[in-house]
Amino acid sequence: MRRFVRDNALSLFFLAAFLLALIGQSFAGNAAVNDDRLAEGSAPLSWTEYVTSSDFAVDVAENWQSEYLQFLLFILATIWLVQRGSPESKKPGQEGTESDAEQGTGRHATADSPAWAGAGGLRQALYGRSLGLVMGTIFVLSWLAQSVAGTAAYNTRRLARLEDPVSWGEYALSADFWDRTLQNWQSEFLAVLSMVVLSVYLRQRGSPESKPVGAPHRATGVEG
Repeated sequence: MRRFVRDNALSLFFLAAFLLALIGQSFAGNAAVNDDRLAEGSAPLSWTEYVTSSDFAVDVAENWQSEYLQFLLFILATIWLVQRGSPESKKPGQEGTESDAEQGTGRHATADSPAWAGAGGLRQALYGRSLGLVMGTIFVLSWLAQSVAGTAAYNTRRLARLEDPVSWGEYALSADFWDRTLQNWQSEFLAVLSMVVLSVYLRQRGSPESKPVGAPHRATGVEG
Protein backbone atom coordinates (compact mmCIF):
# COMPACT_ATOMS: atom_id res chain seq x y z
CA MET A 1 0.00 0.00 0.00
CA ARG A 2 2.81 2.40 0.89
CA ARG A 3 4.46 1.78 -2.48
CA PHE A 4 1.16 2.25 -4.29
CA VAL A 5 0.62 5.61 -2.56
CA ARG A 6 4.18 6.73 -3.35
CA ASP A 7 3.96 5.69 -7.00
CA ASN A 8 0.56 7.35 -7.46
CA ALA A 9 0.92 10.27 -5.05
CA LEU A 10 0.38 12.99 -7.67
CA SER A 11 -2.90 11.56 -8.99
CA LEU A 12 -4.10 10.70 -5.46
CA PHE A 13 -3.37 14.24 -4.28
CA PHE A 14 -5.37 15.85 -7.08
CA LEU A 15 -8.18 13.30 -6.72
CA ALA A 16 -8.49 14.19 -3.05
CA ALA A 17 -8.28 17.92 -3.83
CA PHE A 18 -10.99 17.52 -6.50
CA LEU A 19 -13.36 15.65 -4.18
CA LEU A 20 -12.85 18.12 -1.33
CA ALA A 21 -13.45 21.08 -3.65
CA LEU A 22 -16.55 19.43 -5.15
CA ILE A 23 -18.00 18.70 -1.72
CA GLY A 24 -17.18 22.22 -0.56
CA GLN A 25 -18.83 23.66 -3.67
CA SER A 26 -21.97 21.62 -3.00
CA PHE A 27 -22.40 23.01 0.51
CA ALA A 28 -21.48 26.59 -0.45
CA GLY A 29 -23.75 26.46 -3.50
CA ASN A 30 -26.60 25.03 -1.46
CA ALA A 31 -26.26 27.87 1.05
CA ALA A 32 -26.15 30.51 -1.71
CA VAL A 33 -29.21 29.09 -3.49
CA ASN A 34 -31.15 28.90 -0.24
CA ASP A 35 -30.32 32.54 0.54
CA ASP A 36 -31.86 33.50 -2.79
CA ARG A 37 -34.87 31.23 -2.29
CA LEU A 38 -35.58 32.61 1.18
CA ALA A 39 -35.31 36.17 -0.15
CA GLU A 40 -37.88 35.24 -2.81
CA GLY A 41 -40.18 33.63 -0.23
CA SER A 42 -39.53 30.06 -1.43
CA ALA A 43 -38.74 27.03 0.72
CA PRO A 44 -35.05 26.15 1.03
CA LEU A 45 -33.60 23.06 -0.63
CA SER A 46 -31.99 20.24 1.28
CA TRP A 47 -28.39 19.35 0.39
CA THR A 48 -29.59 16.23 -1.44
CA GLU A 49 -32.15 18.21 -3.41
CA TYR A 50 -29.50 20.76 -4.37
CA VAL A 51 -26.81 18.31 -5.57
CA THR A 52 -29.40 16.60 -7.78
CA SER A 53 -30.66 19.91 -9.18
CA SER A 54 -29.92 21.54 -12.51
CA ASP A 55 -28.32 24.50 -10.71
CA PHE A 56 -25.56 22.31 -9.27
CA ALA A 57 -25.18 20.29 -12.47
CA VAL A 58 -24.68 23.33 -14.68
CA ASP A 59 -22.11 24.87 -12.31
CA VAL A 60 -20.08 21.65 -12.27
CA ALA A 61 -20.38 20.92 -15.99
CA GLU A 62 -19.40 24.41 -17.13
CA ASN A 63 -16.15 24.16 -15.16
CA TRP A 64 -15.37 20.67 -16.43
CA GLN A 65 -15.91 21.55 -20.09
CA SER A 66 -13.62 24.59 -19.90
CA GLU A 67 -10.85 22.59 -18.22
CA TYR A 68 -10.98 19.81 -20.79
CA LEU A 69 -11.10 22.33 -23.63
CA GLN A 70 -7.97 23.95 -22.21
CA PHE A 71 -6.05 20.67 -22.15
CA LEU A 72 -7.40 19.54 -25.53
CA LEU A 73 -6.24 22.74 -27.24
CA PHE A 74 -2.89 22.66 -25.44
CA ILE A 75 -2.29 19.03 -26.47
CA LEU A 76 -3.14 19.75 -30.11
CA ALA A 77 -1.49 23.18 -30.36
CA THR A 78 1.85 21.93 -29.02
CA ILE A 79 2.10 19.46 -31.92
CA TRP A 80 2.63 22.29 -34.40
CA LEU A 81 3.31 25.45 -32.39
CA VAL A 82 6.42 26.19 -30.34
CA GLN A 83 7.47 28.76 -27.75
CA ARG A 84 11.21 29.25 -27.59
CA GLY A 85 12.48 28.96 -24.03
CA SER A 86 9.43 27.21 -22.57
CA PRO A 87 9.60 23.72 -21.04
CA GLU A 88 6.01 23.30 -22.19
CA SER A 89 7.08 23.42 -25.85
CA LYS A 90 9.02 21.26 -28.25
CA LYS A 91 12.24 22.70 -29.62
CA PRO A 92 11.88 24.94 -32.70
CA GLY A 93 12.27 22.79 -35.81
CA GLN A 94 10.63 19.74 -34.21
CA GLU A 95 7.08 20.75 -35.05
CA GLY A 96 4.76 18.03 -36.33
CA THR A 97 3.73 14.50 -35.46
CA GLU A 98 7.29 13.10 -35.77
CA SER A 99 8.48 9.92 -37.46
CA ASP A 100 7.77 6.32 -36.43
CA ALA A 101 11.37 6.04 -35.21
CA GLU A 102 11.02 9.12 -33.00
CA GLN A 103 7.66 7.92 -31.66
CA GLY A 104 8.69 4.27 -31.23
CA THR A 105 5.80 2.94 -33.29
CA GLY A 106 5.43 0.18 -35.87
CA ARG A 107 8.68 -1.73 -36.37
CA HIS A 108 10.39 0.68 -33.97
CA ALA A 109 8.22 -0.43 -31.04
CA THR A 110 9.98 -2.35 -28.25
CA ALA A 111 8.89 -5.17 -25.99
CA ASP A 112 7.84 -2.62 -23.37
CA SER A 113 5.79 -0.53 -25.79
CA PRO A 114 1.97 -0.57 -25.56
CA ALA A 115 0.55 -3.33 -27.76
CA TRP A 116 -1.20 -0.96 -30.16
CA ALA A 117 1.98 1.11 -30.65
CA GLY A 118 3.48 -1.79 -32.58
CA ALA A 119 0.30 -2.51 -34.50
CA GLY A 120 -0.41 -1.01 -37.87
CA GLY A 121 -3.37 0.65 -39.52
CA LEU A 122 -6.38 1.90 -37.60
CA ARG A 123 -5.30 0.61 -34.18
CA GLN A 124 -2.04 2.53 -34.23
CA ALA A 125 -3.73 5.62 -35.67
CA LEU A 126 -6.34 5.59 -32.89
CA TYR A 127 -3.87 4.88 -30.10
CA GLY A 128 -1.51 7.54 -31.40
CA ARG A 129 -4.30 10.10 -30.98
CA SER A 130 -6.11 8.53 -28.03
CA LEU A 131 -5.27 11.28 -25.51
CA GLY A 132 -6.72 14.02 -27.70
CA LEU A 133 -9.72 11.87 -28.63
CA VAL A 134 -10.61 11.13 -25.00
CA MET A 135 -10.06 14.72 -23.89
CA GLY A 136 -12.19 15.93 -26.82
CA THR A 137 -14.95 13.46 -26.04
CA ILE A 138 -15.07 14.51 -22.38
CA PHE A 139 -15.17 18.16 -23.44
CA VAL A 140 -18.08 17.58 -25.84
CA LEU A 141 -20.04 15.52 -23.29
CA SER A 142 -19.50 18.04 -20.49
CA TRP A 143 -20.43 20.89 -22.85
CA LEU A 144 -23.65 19.06 -23.71
CA ALA A 145 -24.32 18.39 -20.02
CA GLN A 146 -23.79 22.08 -19.28
CA SER A 147 -26.19 23.12 -22.04
CA VAL A 148 -28.92 20.67 -20.98
CA ALA A 149 -28.63 21.43 -17.26
CA GLY A 150 -28.33 25.12 -18.07
CA THR A 151 -31.55 25.00 -20.07
CA ALA A 152 -33.39 23.45 -17.12
CA ALA A 153 -31.95 25.95 -14.62
CA TYR A 154 -32.65 28.90 -16.92
CA ASN A 155 -36.25 27.78 -17.49
CA THR A 156 -36.78 27.37 -13.75
CA ARG A 157 -35.87 31.02 -13.31
CA ARG A 158 -38.09 32.07 -16.23
CA LEU A 159 -41.10 30.15 -14.91
CA ALA A 160 -40.63 31.77 -11.50
CA ARG A 161 -41.01 35.12 -13.31
CA LEU A 162 -44.06 33.78 -15.19
CA GLU A 163 -42.14 33.78 -18.48
CA ASP A 164 -42.33 31.09 -21.15
CA PRO A 165 -39.58 28.44 -21.12
CA VAL A 166 -37.07 28.24 -23.98
CA SER A 167 -35.91 25.23 -25.97
CA TRP A 168 -32.42 23.71 -25.70
CA GLY A 169 -31.46 25.27 -29.03
CA GLU A 170 -32.64 28.71 -27.95
CA TYR A 171 -30.71 28.46 -24.69
CA ALA A 172 -27.54 27.23 -26.44
CA LEU A 173 -27.61 30.45 -28.49
CA SER A 174 -28.54 32.70 -25.58
CA ALA A 175 -26.42 35.36 -23.89
CA ASP A 176 -26.79 33.57 -20.55
CA PHE A 177 -25.19 30.38 -21.91
CA TRP A 178 -22.31 32.10 -23.65
CA ASP A 179 -21.68 34.46 -20.75
CA ARG A 180 -21.22 31.45 -18.45
CA THR A 181 -19.14 29.62 -21.07
CA LEU A 182 -16.80 32.38 -22.21
CA GLN A 183 -15.99 33.60 -18.71
CA ASN A 184 -14.57 30.14 -18.04
CA TRP A 185 -12.78 29.84 -21.37
CA GLN A 186 -10.96 33.14 -21.07
CA SER A 187 -9.61 32.27 -17.62
CA GLU A 188 -8.33 28.88 -18.84
CA PHE A 189 -6.61 30.40 -21.87
CA LEU A 190 -5.00 33.08 -19.70
CA ALA A 191 -3.70 30.42 -17.29
CA VAL A 192 -2.09 28.43 -20.13
CA LEU A 193 -0.60 31.60 -21.63
CA SER A 194 0.86 32.55 -18.26
CA MET A 195 2.37 29.09 -17.76
CA VAL A 196 3.93 29.01 -21.23
CA VAL A 197 5.44 32.50 -21.05
CA LEU A 198 6.40 32.74 -17.38
CA SER A 199 8.19 29.38 -17.49
CA VAL A 200 10.62 30.89 -20.01
CA TYR A 201 12.01 33.30 -17.41
CA LEU A 202 10.97 31.94 -14.00
CA ARG A 203 11.90 28.68 -12.26
CA GLN A 204 10.48 26.28 -9.68
CA ARG A 205 13.29 24.13 -8.33
CA GLY A 206 12.57 20.41 -8.63
CA SER A 207 9.38 20.71 -10.71
CA PRO A 208 9.17 18.97 -14.11
CA GLU A 209 6.98 21.89 -15.20
CA SER A 210 10.00 24.19 -14.87
CA LYS A 211 13.46 24.26 -16.41
CA PRO A 212 16.42 23.64 -14.09
CA VAL A 213 17.27 26.78 -12.14
CA GLY A 214 20.53 27.24 -14.02
CA ALA A 215 19.12 26.59 -17.51
CA PRO A 216 19.37 29.56 -19.88
CA HIS A 217 16.17 31.36 -20.81
CA ARG A 218 16.50 30.26 -24.44
CA ALA A 219 16.57 26.53 -23.51
CA THR A 220 13.39 24.96 -24.92
CA GLY A 221 11.71 21.68 -24.01
CA VAL A 222 14.03 21.15 -21.04
CA GLU A 223 12.46 20.00 -17.77
CA GLY A 224 13.89 20.25 -14.25
